[in-house]
Amino acid sequence: MLTPSTHDVAQCLAPTALIEALRGEFRVNGLSAEPSLVAPLRAHHVIEAPNKAPGAETHLLMMPAWETGGVIGIKLVGVNAQNPSRPHAPQPMVQGIYLLMDATTGAPLAQFDAQELTFRRTAAVSALAADYLARADASHLGIIGAGAAMAPYVVDMYRAIRPIRQVTLWNRTAQKAAGLADALSAEGLSVHIAESPDDLVASVDIVSSCTPSEDPVIKGALLREGTHVDCIGGFRPTMREADDVTLRRAHIFGDTMDGVTQEAGDIMIPLERGVIQSTDILGDLFDLCAGRLPGRQQAEDITFFKSVGSALSDLAGAKLVLESLRLAR
Repeated sequence: MLTPSTHDVAQCLAPTALIEALRGEFRVNGLSAEPSLVAPLRAHHVIEAPNKAPGAETHLLMMPAWETGGVIGIKLVGVNAQNPSRPHAPQPMVQGIYLLMDATTGAPLAQFDAQELTFRRTAAVSALAADYLARADASHLGIIGAGAAMAPYVVDMYRAIRPIRQVTLWNRTAQKAAGLADALSAEGLSVHIAESPDDLVASVDIVSSCTPSEDPVIKGALLREGTHVDCIGGFRPTMREADDVTLRRAHIFGDTMDGVTQEAGDIMIPLERGVIQSTDILGDLFDLCAGRLPGRQQAEDITFFKSVGSALSDLAGAKLVLESLRLAR
């Protein structure tokens, strides 16, 4: 069984290669009348902290996927929002493992740390969607939640599909965005730290929000025509990053239709309140990658993409890791 290091996994999941692997997986399964790949909705359990303090709980996510005659993949992830701020032993908010097995025999093939896979495939899914939904000339990227570990990956993946030259960052604690700002400036990008999410939303071509917020941080009234909105932080029905006006103004898409209508507060809450109807959700990545939907149609359109994460995306990334490692042997 292969046990690649985190560095090895990162090397296997370069932006363009990962985005194209995802595109191919969604295209093949979107075009097939009987898809060979099965990816059930994740199992989600909330494990209370010993003192039952609100916000201190750990979220256990279990995400299996498999393909006939191919491989089985399962990701086990623990998410705890307090990890990065633990005074004596800070830890990443998202941690876990990924296991690949042979679908015919059940034999283990590879096991590796899931953090790098999770961050990279999440950002790559957003970039893949933006390749269909963002304006071709979009060059100004804004990231809300720029202190999160996800933010650098978002920049890398977006730079693989759009001519990003300027990046605006906002984080509740501005100091936490400063490190990313310095790193991006060193790469030749023009970087600005916004004073508020409102300032960011009103000035960029693409808004990418990476927060687990339950109160919207994106005000739709401030969005300029032609903006693409990408919400990737929320993964529960109570979490929401964009307000009602955003959803009313936008052409709405998700990573998978089942996922966003059963797990994503950004979609579920407006649906329940009658702000939008189910017919307002135009499609998902299967539709876009298979060519069943055209994506952006007018330069002035506001587009909205919600991702909650799919085991299909994990498996596509894990397969790329396995293939790359085998080629390198």
